[in-house]
Amino acid sequence: MRARLNVDLDQSRTSRRHQFVRMQIERTFAAVSADQVWDRWVLQDRKHVLVVDDDPRTLRAIARLLRQQGYETLLFQSAEAFENHIDFEEDLCVLLDINLNSGRSGIDLRHRLKEAGDSVPVIYMTGNDSLTVHNAALQSGCLAYLVKPVLARLLIEALQRVSGLGELNT
Repeated sequence: MRARLNVDLDQSRTSRRHQFVRMQIERTFAAVSADQVWDRWVLQDRKHVLVVDDDPRTLRAIARLLRQQGYETLLFQSAEAFENHIDFEEDLCVLLDINLNSGRSGIDLRHRLKEAGDSVPVIYMTGNDSLTVHNAALQSGCLAYLVKPVLARLLIEALQRVSGLGELNT
């Protein structure tokens, strides 16, 4: 009799826990569209972050930070090297420096991605912050605009927004 009572209590707890979790999920997804739910579901499994910056120290530091947070990185030291990357299926986003040494602009690279039909999200970073650059970056369709030296917390928060994890955990 005692064993049956314990089993019934365990089933009751499990059932209540499942109901609670189900209610949380329903509340979370009630506020977003089906497209947003799909986008979150697809992006949650993507952990590759493409990083384009002409400074090798910045590339190493960002790669180390992202690796500690569970992200894989693919690093590019030039716009030309990045343009040879054609498959964005496994990529969460592109972390893109705005001012590259080759005279190329990260904003121009973003426009090329759009023209090619690639909709990978972009997070800009720049050491040369100005109102003109900021406005051009926002108009190009970026997810975040970070000023160098980039704060680790801000970068991780931006990546969580991309994958939808930041909104789902609130």
